[in-house]
Amino acid sequence: MTLSHPPQDTPAATASLGSLIRGHRLRIGLTQRELADLSTISVRAIRDLEKGKAQRPRTDTVRLIADALRLGPRARAALEAAARSGPRGGGEVRRLSMERAAPPVPLYPLVGREAETGIVVEELGSGSERLVTVVGLSGVGKTRLALEVAARLYDAGLPVLWHSGDGTTADCLRADDDPLPQLADACSRFLRGLGEPEELLPELAEALAALHDGGPAARGAVLVLDGVDTAALDFGRLSRLLRAFPGLRLLVTGERPWNVPGERLFLLSPLEAPVPSAGHTDAPAVRFFLSQLRRVRPDIVPDAQALADITWICHRLDGHPAALGAAASWLTVCDLTTLRNVVDSDPAPLLDHLAGGPEGSRLQVRVSRTLAALPAPYRTLIGELCREGDGEFLFQDVVRLTGRTLPECGRLIRELLVGGVIRAGGDGGRSAFRVLCVVRAAAGATTAVV
Repeated sequence: MTLSHPPQDTPAATASLGSLIRGHRLRIGLTQRELADLSTISVRAIRDLEKGKAQRPRTDTVRLIADALRLGPRARAALEAAARSGPRGGGEVRRLSMERAAPPVPLYPLVGREAETGIVVEELGSGSERLVTVVGLSGVGKTRLALEVAARLYDAGLPVLWHSGDGTTADCLRADDDPLPQLADACSRFLRGLGEPEELLPELAEALAALHDGGPAARGAVLVLDGVDTAALDFGRLSRLLRAFPGLRLLVTGERPWNVPGERLFLLSPLEAPVPSAGHTDAPAVRFFLSQLRRVRPDIVPDAQALADITWICHRLDGHPAALGAAASWLTVCDLTTLRNVVDSDPAPLLDHLAGGPEGSRLQVRVSRTLAALPAPYRTLIGELCREGDGEFLFQDVVRLTGRTLPECGRLIRELLVGGVIRAGGDGGRSAFRVLCVVRAAAGATTAVV
């Protein structure tokens, strides 16, 4: 990525005045309006300066902008020199952004999501869907899927603007010193009702045109909002954004859908976990666990018995990636057979990652929060299903336990699926479901479900 800006106290004698102001503004995370308020200069004047329309600003204007940007002596001198030298032919911002924007780089390879990735890439890449919302329980792999989709769309020629919501897992390398992530953050603020269209839309149009080598921004771009609270997003502002940029597509990840017109809801379930008797040691959940095993205990070479233990662990934990990763971390202090026995008897203590750290104990906390946010009838049903046992349940079981009508039970099951607290299964053509192990553990550890 080459979209860059001059760092503090670094000479930039060859840069234009507009690119210097814009670069310093983005470096400290200011919008044009915020810079205008701090400098007491109008938003229009700031915009004209950054676009090169204002040829020779007054000395006081440059001083006020430098003060607002908190520039050091060398950066201030470079800004004043650029103001004295006048325009440099325009288009400086475009020359600073000839390469397409790249998404963050994931730290680990993707395992077992080939089909899901292909579907989302095809829909966003073709433009058949312009708003895809990936939902699922915490730890199921929404961010990792979004990273893979973004990387493939980028390789196909689409610029990617990436915004990470509060509390998202930082399993990727992000270029925080680049203006484009800050532009993505500005888009997120705009969709949450913050900022004004006259601030964001011209800046976004200029950036997209630059990313397409000065061509029309309608060629397309992808805005990823990872781990956002969809309830805080404004559909009216989304509509304005999509109308203003016909080539823009949005990929949103969260724990619940946005429920707006045109939304393509994509439910991300846990990885496929085999029935132990089937002996499917190449199932996605098994491959994922083996990848974790190599990181924790590279000395263990799985034999037939080890694969049998791993297959059982993956089945017992429903193929939930974060649960499998947490369980695998315990192999630093126990062997596979012991781990299997503990998972079989009471997996709840193993759902906290043994390494601890900021991510170590968040899975059960987040799942408990998801359960607590469910309406009372849903929590009651989960409690009844947990008391019935840990096997699969059928549609008829929900009718029996709730006494509700078929349409009501259908909607209830759908909402639990969308919330990620149950997963669909099936054997011999029947529709069966299962309460996730991590949900059972959270329900047993709290009073959220009774």
